[in-house]
Amino acid sequence: MTTPTSKYSEEILRRVDMMGTVTVQELSQLMGVSDQTIRRVTRPLAERGALNKVHGALVSTKSALDPPFLSRMTLNREAKIAIANTVASMIKDGDSLIIDTGSTSAFIAQMLRDRRELTVVTNSAFVASTLAMIPGNNVSMAGTQLRDHDGASFDRSAFQVVERAKVEYCVLSASMAHPENGFLVHEQCEVDMAFAMMDSAARSIMAVDASKFQPQSRKPALRQPDLKKGDILVTDLDPPETFRAALAHLDIRVAR
Repeated sequence: MTTPTSKYSEEILRRVDMMGTVTVQELSQLMGVSDQTIRRVTRPLAERGALNKVHGALVSTKSALDPPFLSRMTLNREAKIAIANTVASMIKDGDSLIIDTGSTSAFIAQMLRDRRELTVVTNSAFVASTLAMIPGNNVSMAGTQLRDHDGASFDRSAFQVVERAKVEYCVLSASMAHPENGFLVHEQCEVDMAFAMMDSAARSIMAVDASKFQPQSRKPALRQPDLKKGDILVTDLDPPETFRAALAHLDIRVAR
C-alpha cells in the first residue's frame, strides 16, 4: 500500500532529478506542503543516498554536475535570479548569443527557456542542455572534454566553435570585481575564453551579483578583458562608490 510519505518521496525524487537542484522552499511551494513535511520526508532519502543535501538545497545524485557547481547555484540565489530575469528581458525571440559557464549564467539560461528561435553558443554543458531542446533553438556546445566540477569545456575545439561564431550578445560572469583591476577570475582558460567570446559578439553583458564587489578570502588574480563603452553590467545592487570611475563607461542595470 502506498502511504502519503512514500507518495511524497516518489514525487520529491522525481522533481529533484528533473531540476538537478531545488530548495526546500521551492519544493514546498511546488507540492503544496509545508517545509517541515519536505524536511521530514527528505531526511531518510538523504541518509540512504537517494539525494544529496547541499547548503539548504536538495541535489540529485543522478545529475551530471557535481555538488560544487550546484552549491554555487544556492549562494545569493535570489540575487542571481533577479539578475537572470533582467538579462533575459534584453533577449528577444530570434536573437543570437554566447553564454559562458558559471552559476549566474546557468540561471540566465533557465530564464531564457521562454524564448524561441535563439541561436546559442556556449562552453557550458548545463547551459547547452537547458536550452537545446526548446523548439526552434539552435544550440552549439563548444568543446568535447568537460571539466568534472562544472561541466565546462576549454579545449581547443571549444575555442574553434566560439571563434567562428558571430552573435549579438556575449554573456559573461566573473569571480570578483576590483575598482582598479576590473573583473577577475581564477583560471587563465576563463580569461582566454572571455576574449574569444567578446570578439565574436557585438555587445557584451557582464552579469555579477553584489557579493562580487566585496573583498573575498580566496582572491582571484586574473583579469577578464576590459568591457567596451556601452557594454552592459547587470547586478542586483548599486556598485560601491569606489567603483564609480571604473564603471562609468558601462550601461549599468540594477535588477530589483
